[in-house]
Amino acid sequence: MPDNPLCTIDLVTILITMGEEAPTLLTLNQGQELPSGPLTNRHSLQKGLHRWAEQHTGCSIGHMEQLYTFADQPLPNTQHQLIRISYLALARITNPEGFSLQSLYTYFPWEDRRTPATNSQFKELRTHITSWASHDPERLTRAIPAFGLNGLPWDDEKVLDRYELLWEAGLVAKSLPTSTRKTDSSQISFDNRRILATALSRLRAKIRYTPIVFELLPHAFTLLQLQKAMENLSGRPMHKPNFRRLVLHQKLVEESGERDASAPGRPAKLYHFRPEAATSCYLSGAMLPLD
Repeated sequence: MPDNPLCTIDLVTILITMGEEAPTLLTLNQGQELPSGPLTNRHSLQKGLHRWAEQHTGCSIGHMEQLYTFADQPLPNTQHQLIRISYLALARITNPEGFSLQSLYTYFPWEDRRTPATNSQFKELRTHITSWASHDPERLTRAIPAFGLNGLPWDDEKVLDRYELLWEAGLVAKSLPTSTRKTDSSQISFDNRRILATALSRLRAKIRYTPIVFELLPHAFTLLQLQKAMENLSGRPMHKPNFRRLVLHQKLVEESGERDASAPGRPAKLYHFRPEAATSCYLSGAMLPLD
């Protein structure tokens, strides 16, 4: 690749693992930076990225895929442009050395709609967005599907659309620590948050039709752990009996022959994912509707 002094290309790894209550993100500087590094002639985007990400983060990575390419605006008074090629990676980690784990909902708290408190926050934002967009047809056209206005259902995949509208409306903090914007205290840069929003959108889309959620679970898990992982990723509750019926009817899992004795009460059965069922995975049908 020829050198271009006016352009820098960075590789950015969005490494997601599963926390107790939310999908968590591997970060540097206590949540302010993402693992990244310059693209060099040694990198093969097709075969070398997985190894590069493991070396860069020190984590054993399972699933990995290219996410999106982002181009920043040139820096002020220069023609220099930063291009970021982002990759979504999944891993089973709990205490990464040299990194910190941050909930994705730290950056997008309105995307977690599992409790009355977070639902109330979202409805307040929706009221502000409706007021902001009501006098501009272009804004309103974007806001209606993103926020489920005019009776449309909540679409949990429109994470980036919601973030960009809230940012334009002045309802989320910009990257400056002195910002007086309202809803989040994160100082991660605007461009990085766009990357994170894209990653969360991708994950929410893929849990509907692929077995990607199993990449974030222990090799042996209970049905409740599987349900909680789906709820954590989608940011919404699921109907427990319907969810279990879906999983068992599709034969997505098989009993391991062991039980989980870590929780109080009767030990729950432990299951393994059945790779043979990967092409017929459908778990989103048990998601409860949101108003």
